[in-house]
Amino acid sequence: MEDLGRRDGFVRWLRHATPYVHAHRGRTFVISFGGEVIEEDCFGDLVHDLAMLHGLGIRLVLVHGARPQIEARLARRQRDFRYAKGLRITDAVALACVKEAIGVLRVEIEAKFSQGLAPSPMAGVRIPLASGNFVIAKPLGVLEGIDYQHTGTVRRIDHSAIRQRLDAGAIVLISPLGYSPTGEVFNLSAAEVARTVAIALRADKLIFLLEEPGFLEKGQLVSHLLSREVPHRLEAAPELPEDLHQALKEGAAACDEGVDRVHLISSHQDGALLRELFTREGIGTLIAATPFETLRQAQIEDVGGILELIAPLEASGILVRRSRERLEMEIQRFFLLERDGLIIACAALYPYPQDRMGELACLAVHPEYRGQGRGDRLLAHLLQVARQQGLTALFVLTTQTAHWFLERGFRAARLEDLPMEKRSLYNFQRNAKVFIKAC
Repeated sequence: MEDLGRRDGFVRWLRHATPYVHAHRGRTFVISFGGEVIEEDCFGDLVHDLAMLHGLGIRLVLVHGARPQIEARLARRQRDFRYAKGLRITDAVALACVKEAIGVLRVEIEAKFSQGLAPSPMAGVRIPLASGNFVIAKPLGVLEGIDYQHTGTVRRIDHSAIRQRLDAGAIVLISPLGYSPTGEVFNLSAAEVARTVAIALRADKLIFLLEEPGFLEKGQLVSHLLSREVPHRLEAAPELPEDLHQALKEGAAACDEGVDRVHLISSHQDGALLRELFTREGIGTLIAATPFETLRQAQIEDVGGILELIAPLEASGILVRRSRERLEMEIQRFFLLERDGLIIACAALYPYPQDRMGELACLAVHPEYRGQGRGDRLLAHLLQVARQQGLTALFVLTTQTAHWFLERGFRAARLEDLPMEKRSLYNFQRNAKVFIKAC
C-alpha cells in the first residue's frame, strides 16, 4: 500500500507539473550559484536537476561564483581581500588567485556535466557545456580616491555569441570574469554578471541559488516581492547576508529592465529548483515588476478556466450549473483572481438598476487557495463596483454557505425582498436561502 501511495503521489505531481513543462519549454533561464554550492555534496544532485531542465527543452545559462575558493587561495598566501565602501579591491595577487580558482572551478563543473555512469540520472546523456569571453568589462576605476585596481564592472554582454551556443543545444557556463578590448581581465560580481546576462538575453527567469531559503522577514519566508518594494526592504534590513542582499538588489534591477521573474531559493534544499519551477506555490521568494496575483474583470478567453474552477462546486450542488454558452454571454459580469496564469477565484455581479440591487453569484475559490482571504477580496471588490453603479444592496442565494455570508454582514431575507425579475426566476426545487447586505 505504501508503494501504491508513492506511485499515486508521483502521478499526481507529474500531472500538476505538466502545464509548467509546456510553459518552460524553449524559455531561457539564467541560474546563478556561489562557489559554496560547488563544494557541497549536493552539487551532483543540482547538476542532475539542471540536466533534466535541459532535457525538457529549457535554455540554460549558468553563472557561478568563486568566493570561498578565492579566499582559500589568498589565505594560503597570507593575504585577504580588501574592501572599501562595500566593494572589493582586487590587486595583482588577488587577481592571480581569482584566475586560478575560476580555472579550477570551470574544470570541475565541466566534469560534473560529463558524468554518465549507468546507475546515475545522467546515464547516456551528452550535454555540451560552452564557455567563453562573453562578458566585456571595464575597470571600476578610482572612486572617492580609492583605486579598485582589477575590480571591474560589466560593460556589455556578447548576447549573440551566447545565443549561438544555446541554439546549438549547449548549456552556457559563465564565470565572474570580464575582459576588456585591450586584453585586461577584471574580477566581477557574479550577481551583477547574472543580472546583465539575463537582461541582454531577455531571459524569462533569473534564478539565484543562495545560502538562505529566500528573503525572510521576522523569521517568515516572504514568497512574493514587487521589484519596487525591494529598496525599502533592503534599507529596513541592513544586516542581510551579502549573497542575499546582492540577489535582491540585482534581481529587482533585472525585473525593472524586463526580466519577467526572479527567483531566490535555497541551494541546500534537495530539489528546491524543481519545486520552485514545477509547483504552483514554489519554495522560495519570487520578485516581479507586476503583481503575481491580480484581480481583474474576466475576458472571453477566461471562460475555460472559470468552467474548470466552478465544475466541482456545480457537481456538489453548491453552485447552479452554467453552460459554456451562458458563461460566454455573461462573461462581462465576472471578476476573477489570477495567479501566474491560473484562475484561482471568481465571482459575478448581476445588477438590477431599477431596484438599486445587485446579485452576488458564482463565488468560487480554488481548493488550494481557500482560507486565505480570496473570497473576502472578491466580495470587497464587488461591493465597490456595486456602489459605483449606484446600487445600495447586494443579495445572494445560497444552499450550503449561509454562515460564510452571515459572518460577513449579510442578513437573512425573504424571497419578497428580491427584485421582481429575480423572483420570477427563483428555483423552488433548489430552495436556496436569501441573504442581503447593504453596499
